[in-house]
Amino acid sequence: MTPVLRRASAADAEALADVWLRSYAAALPDVRRAHTDSEVRDWFRHVVVERHETWLAEAEDGSVAGLLVLDGPELDQLYLAPEWRGQGLGDRLVTLAKSRRPSGLSLWTFRVNAPACRFYARHGFVEAERTDGSRNEEKEPDVRMTWTP
Repeated sequence: MTPVLRRASAADAEALADVWLRSYAAALPDVRRAHTDSEVRDWFRHVVVERHETWLAEAEDGSVAGLLVLDGPELDQLYLAPEWRGQGLGDRLVTLAKSRRPSGLSLWTFRVNAPACRFYARHGFVEAERTDGSRNEEKEPDVRMTWTP
C-alpha cells in the first residue's frame, strides 16, 4: 500500500531520526558524518520537528518510509528508508514540497551523491552553485540546486 503523507509530530522524532541515519548510511557510505547518532536524534527531537515544517511518509504498518523537511524556501531534508527507494515515494515528497512552496525551492546536496543530483534534475531543479565543501559540517563538496516554477 502507498504510504500516507502527513505532518510530523514530536512523537515521530525518533522514527524520523532512524530513517535519516539508515538512509545516510546507505546512500552516503563514504561521506563523513559530522554528528553522532545521539546528536542526530537530539537534533530531530529539539530542532527539526519543533522548528521546521516536517512531513513524513507513513507505511501501512505505521513505520516511517520517508521524510521531508522544509525550512522557508529551502528543501532542507529529503530522506527515504532504503527499502522504499525506487518506488515513487521521493517523487511524491518533492511534489508535496513544490505544492507547499509554489514560488520556488532550493536545496544543497553532496556532489558525490550523483543519484540525488539526477533525481532533483528530473524534478526541474537546476544547478546554481558548487562549493568545495568548506562551508558544510562534513567538509564535502556540494551543489546548490534551485527550482523555479
